[in-house]
Amino acid sequence: QVQLAESGGGLVQPGGSLRLSCAASGINFETCDMGWYRQAPGKLREFIARITSGGSTNYADSMKGRFTISRDNAKNTVYLQMNNLKPEDTAIYYCKAIPLNAVYWGQGTQVTVSS
Repeated sequence: QVQLAESGGGLVQPGGSLRLSCAASGINFETCDMGWYRQAPGKLREFIARITSGGSTNYADSMKGRFTISRDNAKNTVYLQMNNLKPEDTAIYYCKAIPLNAVYWGQGTQVTVSS
């Protein structure tokens, strides 16, 4: 059974930082591309970043410079470092696993940026 467990969300002030984690089980993590997405209230889910099994990364243009995706294959975990957070970053953040011919989503973690 595939499980993706996001953690690290919470309430942060504007300008602050958070690091989200997504621990994967039930998949061959090393061979999976992994991604982060977010969904704000009333909006569609949007792409943030992706990291391939080989460690190559790509980002949504609007996320470049503030968000960094990384992975630790020894821990079956993908991370999203978020800096200089803004109120418009408030959303539920989701982890996505992309093994061959499948897609899996986590349950999400809430990030709220507010003073």
